Amino acid sequence: MNLTAYQPLSLLRSAWMLALCLTASFSHADTLKKITDSGSITLGYRMSSAPFSYLEDASQPIGFGVDVANKVVEAIKQKSGKKDVRVAYQAVTSQNRIALVANGTVDLECGSTTNNATRAKEVSFAVNYFYAESRLLVKKSSKIKQLADLAGKPVATTTGTTTFGQLRKLNLEKHLDMTVVPAKDHADAFLLLEAGRAQAFAMDDILLAGLMVNAKNPADYEIVGDSLQTEAYACMLRRDDPAFKKLVDDTLVTMMKSGEFERLYKKWFMSPIAPRGKNLNLPMSPRLRENLRAPTDQPAG
Repeated sequence: MNLTAYQPLSLLRSAWMLALCLTASFSHADTLKKITDSGSITLGYRMSSAPFSYLEDASQPIGFGVDVANKVVEAIKQKSGKKDVRVAYQAVTSQNRIALVANGTVDLECGSTTNNATRAKEVSFAVNYFYAESRLLVKKSSKIKQLADLAGKPVATTTGTTTFGQLRKLNLEKHLDMTVVPAKDHADAFLLLEAGRAQAFAMDDILLAGLMVNAKNPADYEIVGDSLQTEAYACMLRRDDPAFKKLVDDTLVTMMKSGEFERLYKKWFMSPIAPRGKNLNLPMSPRLRENLRAPTDQPAG
């Protein structure tokens, strides 16, 4: 047997096995080690998801979710013993947020991301921290009150959201012949409504409320219609990283049990907030209060 003739094949096999081992070694996320070794954490944020995560100006993001994420950073500092963990902010959209968490670009995203079974195949979710209902934002002058009133009309929604898929599904099931107009982000969808290019903006009620109170003429708009679906919001992190998920979950549960979560809730949902100093005046829902008593990371269902 001429062993020399088999050397290239053996080398290829060895290289393939090495690549397989390296892939396996990186397949298990270890976010805490990554943060400790690098001395930095990357938080994902949304540019127009008030009051969860948004830009007040061109500097850094603010919001309820941003405050929660920074509480997690404090917990990481305490656990790791590193007091100088740097925080980098990475803007994400409805379309790219899951991929950026899954591929390691973003370590944690606490915004208006819905926790559901489909997404849980790609990322993990911490315990839920808000519940919303998908509804419609319209101009009062339109006289639109229900989804059925939008038959044959253009309706805006944000690409990459659960509402986008639900709206298209209802459009087919109910034979409404609506034109679903996709928008890059919530602010863009609102502009479509404001400019008259859409007769409604379908999205989670809390996000619609945040956009409405900060509009030029808030009194011109109203949120209408029955709920299209219930959404459970949760912080998003990489899959298969139980140590990091436990730290995030423990941080949230501690906040919920100590009263700190409710204080933050009052700051962002029951008090004047930037940029216009408007108050959403949205008391905590019974479902969210129940979640504070018995925290869960299960989808809303």
